[in-house]
Amino acid sequence: MRILIVDDDARLRSFLDRGLGESGYECEQAGSAAEARERLESSPAIDLLLLDITMPGEDGLDLLADLRARAIGVPTLFLTARQEVEDRVRGLELGADDYLVKPFAFEELLARIKAIVGRRESAPVIERGPLRVDPARHVVHHGAQRVELSPREFGLLVALLDARGAVVRRETLLHEVWGIEFDPGTNTVDVTVGRLRKRLHATGPTRIETVVGEGYRLVLPEEEVEA
Repeated sequence: MRILIVDDDARLRSFLDRGLGESGYECEQAGSAAEARERLESSPAIDLLLLDITMPGEDGLDLLADLRARAIGVPTLFLTARQEVEDRVRGLELGADDYLVKPFAFEELLARIKAIVGRRESAPVIERGPLRVDPARHVVHHGAQRVELSPREFGLLVALLDARGAVVRRETLLHEVWGIEFDPGTNTVDVTVGRLRKRLHATGPTRIETVVGEGYRLVLPEEEVEA
C-alpha cells in the first residue's frame, strides 16, 4: 500500500515516512498542494492521502475539492492542527474519509489507516437491479454505464442500497456516511443527495425519492413496477 504524505512541515513528513515505512507501508512525500497534485498524476497507484489543511498557497481543503470534482476518489485522511467543528464538517463534506487533529498518537494514526483500508476492502460487491457497486475498487455501474462518484456520494449510495428500499433518515446518513454523531445544521446530506440523484438520472432509471419529514429511499425500476 502506497501513502502520499502532504504537509509543509518537512520534519513531520520525515517522521511519518519513517514510522509508516517501519509499519509496512510505502510512502511518498509532497510539501504543497501543487506538488501533491503532480505526484497523484504521475503515480496513479497512490492508495491513501494523508493531507494537511493549512499550507502555503492552496490549502488541503481546496486540493481535496479539486480532486473530488475530477472524480479522483483516493481515500483521504486529514492530519491538521485545525480542530474547529466547521473545518471537520467541511472536510468530510468534501469527501475525506477521516480527520485526525494534531498532535496525535502514531498508534491512533495506524489504527485509523487500517480502519479506512478495512472498510474499503472488506465490503462485497453489491448487485441490485441495474446497479453494480464494488466498494473495494470504488466502482459503480448503472446498467452498462460507469458512474463516477465522489467518496461521499459513493457512501450515500451504499447506505441507501443497504436499506433495500426502506426510508433512511438524515441523521442515520450523517452517522453512516459522514461519521458525524450530531446534526451540524447544514444541508450537507441534501446537497450530496442532489448530486447523486443527478448522476443516477443521467445514466439509468434508478431514482432517489424524498420522503418529506422522514428521509430518503432508493427506488429501483422493478420496485416501482411492484408498487
